[in-house]
Amino acid sequence: MKINYFIIPLITIVVAYFGGMITTNGLEWYYGLKLPGIAPEGSFIGLMWSIIYILTTISALIVWNKLKKDKDFKLIIGLFVVNAFLNWFWSYLFFGIHFIITAFLEMIVLNIVNLALICILRKKNLTASLLLIPYFLWVCFATYLTYLIMIGNI
Repeated sequence: MKINYFIIPLITIVVAYFGGMITTNGLEWYYGLKLPGIAPEGSFIGLMWSIIYILTTISALIVWNKLKKDKDFKLIIGLFVVNAFLNWFWSYLFFGIHFIITAFLEMIVLNIVNLALICILRKKNLTASLLLIPYFLWVCFATYLTYLIMIGNI
């Protein structure tokens, strides 16, 4: 068995777990905010993130297994690592320390990293690229939602 089939899902689980812990600890604060009407239920958000984490993990495994000799391999893996950090960091900024404006700005960077990954992978492995599109779309929606929360609670 290749070690990457253990390590990559483990990284995903760690990011999801620690991001989830921060989120859970901040829910009381979150539900005290003025939330826009388009804010989805927590169970739907959880379902979406579960799907996104699975798709992202599969994309990373494809990259690791099929693009290891590609000249851009280190860049692509670096973007996945930055992506994982930014994913966790948003939870910390928003739910952990309640820096809504900073969290909003951070999400713009996360969107740029996601889009960069999709664009770079599109030419190298279309499947790995397509698997990241739901993540990109969800983070775009979450960015808009964060914006609405930000302007509604200033």
